[in-house]
Amino acid sequence: MPARLRPAPEAEVRAALAASPAAPEQVRLLVKHFLAVLAERAPGASVEVRVPPYAAVQAVAGVRHTRGTPPAVVELDAETWISLATGALGWVDAEREGLVRASGERADLSTLLPLLPEGEP
Repeated sequence: MPARLRPAPEAEVRAALAASPAAPEQVRLLVKHFLAVLAERAPGASVEVRVPPYAAVQAVAGVRHTRGTPPAVVELDAETWISLATGALGWVDAEREGLVRASGERADLSTLLPLLPEGEP
């Protein structure tokens, strides 16, 4: 995993989640943190999750590709990604509301979300 996509220290994540509203640097931290957590929990390269302009990560085991875009792409904004990652928003609701653009096999991330440690609110 690239150095720029490593989970953030727990204290920084908690502080960013508690901030209301979150400052731009806190949003960046949370987006990259949760993308890194996704890549750790679902290693692979069959789905590319994009949260422009912050970052993108390839995750989820499956069809191997060698160049270009993976067989599945998920694109969403930072607020939606953080809401999904924390469990504040469900995948089905996000899709129904048009907040997620997902295409291709394995693009449904509902079984991988939320990304908070067990027991976290």
